[in-house]
Amino acid sequence: MKNILLIALLFVGATSITFGQGCVAVRHMSCSVGTGTNANAMLHPGAWQVALGFRSLHSYKHFVGADYQPQREAANNNVINDSQSLDLGITYSFTDRFSVSANLPINFNLRSSMYEHYGNAVAGNPDQKRFSTMANGIGDLRLTAYYWILDPLKHAKGNFSLGLGLKLPTGNSNVMDVVHRRKSDGTDYTVEKAVDQSIQLGDGGVGINLEIQGYQQLFNRTSVYYNAFYLSNPRNTNTTLQNAPDKPVTDLMVQYHSVADQYAGRVGLNYVLSSTAGIGATLGARIEGIPAYDLIGGSDGFRRPGFIFSIEPGVSYTRKNTVLFVSLPLATQRNRIKSFNDWANNKHGDAAFADYLLSATISQRF
Repeated sequence: MKNILLIALLFVGATSITFGQGCVAVRHMSCSVGTGTNANAMLHPGAWQVALGFRSLHSYKHFVGADYQPQREAANNNVINDSQSLDLGITYSFTDRFSVSANLPINFNLRSSMYEHYGNAVAGNPDQKRFSTMANGIGDLRLTAYYWILDPLKHAKGNFSLGLGLKLPTGNSNVMDVVHRRKSDGTDYTVEKAVDQSIQLGDGGVGINLEIQGYQQLFNRTSVYYNAFYLSNPRNTNTTLQNAPDKPVTDLMVQYHSVADQYAGRVGLNYVLSSTAGIGATLGARIEGIPAYDLIGGSDGFRRPGFIFSIEPGVSYTRKNTVLFVSLPLATQRNRIKSFNDWANNKHGDAAFADYLLSATISQRF
């Protein structure tokens, strides 16, 4: 029978991450490309693969650390992020073992809040009005080279590859929109400012991404898959101001947005439901997040570090050289950890997270 079915690789992301998982800016970085998780998925010399990914999330639940803050929803002053992303990917294989990929996200982000405008307090916002800001456009481009460690022609039942690449700041890291202000007489006026870090299209830094992906067949219809991704952003801060001009920040550590590292990891089982129909199912675990401290470079500036742990069921459909994969990571743990600035100022900021992430990828080999 056929080997384990094709599954388009999903790393985070990302965001996220330009979009990411809510207020923690895990941007979409690598969702559409990759060479597969089994021997059938490996590209032969001179072969191309194009892919289109779609991601969607609705973030609205606030957490301080791992503690859920239901009072924010009850008071209707929670922050709501709606994010959709299209990931365009293309891969070319030079040999059975070596390939290069390019991935470009296109993001559509909408953020609704009160505190960024009139504020959450009834005194300043008696009608408890909320307003929206948005950021739409291309995200940060990622270029990656992959190499299968074992000879695919000799190791069809198990293999793994390493990836090394660059993340380029093609996405705007200083998208501006208007925020609303209320005078004492109730008159509304607007001020232009940078949108929140969680919906910015890029981070403004050149990054280095390291990846690993692999699979191992366990039984006739069952294999284990795994992949991991780490993006190192050496740049400390960008030039995007955290606050509006009419609300300056005196603490230089949080004057500008931090250019943060990002990571993701997945492991699970893939089961062939029908080899003739090309249908498979997956069940795994997934983690993605932003660390409090970067691996290389400074960690100053404003960031909301944290992570999301999810259980990820998925289904795949394969027909000749076309693969469709749909997954629905369901969050089981969300944690807004302390940032460098939080520790320095003896505080603990919050962040809003989504309950789930809808993810779909279709890929075609030529």
